[in-house]
Amino acid sequence: MSFTSHMITSLKHNRRKRISAFEKIKNFKEGNNIQVSFDGKATPCQLKNIREKLSDENRKRKIKNILIFIVGMSTIIYFAGFAKY
Repeated sequence: MSFTSHMITSLKHNRRKRISAFEKIKNFKEGNNIQVSFDGKATPCQLKNIREKLSDENRKRKIKNILIFIVGMSTIIYFAGFAKY
């Protein structure tokens, strides 16, 4: 049964080296990371525009989800009406 031992040694040699979570964290701090900075300075007009834009996007998303739900439920009810038990 030497083929089993050859299979095991082949698997050992082909196994990739796994990096532990601690090494990932250590290398993350030492690597070339992009530093994102935000100065937090926005005019009240810009903040108002951002709020309006977000509320419009949320409203459109909500309307889209409601329409999809209504269409889906109506098709289910429609086909359930034709089902014969």
